[in-house]
Amino acid sequence: MSRVQDLPAPLAARLKGTDLIVFDGDCVLCTGFFRFMLKHDRQARFRFATAQSPLGQALYAALNMPLDDYETNLVLTGGRIHTHLDAFAAAMAALGWPWRALAVCRWLPGPVKRPLYRLIARNRFRLFGRRDTCYLPTPEVRARFMEAP
Repeated sequence: MSRVQDLPAPLAARLKGTDLIVFDGDCVLCTGFFRFMLKHDRQARFRFATAQSPLGQALYAALNMPLDDYETNLVLTGGRIHTHLDAFAAAMAALGWPWRALAVCRWLPGPVKRPLYRLIARNRFRLFGRRDTCYLPTPEVRARFMEAP
């Protein structure tokens, strides 16, 4: 897990105090996660960005992650950057009950959770598909997307 303050200064300043979910906009599973969060984040705590956006690209680059194969969503909460299954756990914990119960996956042993997450991530397009068209958010949803710094 990384910290927002460890990112390059302009990016860290842009993200300070922001809870953010960065997801692969081409992945059906990832956009499903985004829609789930949008529906259940009743306090509108989270902002959103796609991995393909300039902000998403800047974050993946700063974290030395591939810029063309988004094997993980990024979830920023409380100044921390979560990846892989810990990202899912952090997002669920932020939603409150009953979803908070799913955050228990954070405490799975690494030798279990890493291969499990990678198995799903590497096969997500084969299992769930790829979006043929871009998701077009409503104006209310668009207001929750973060633009590039």
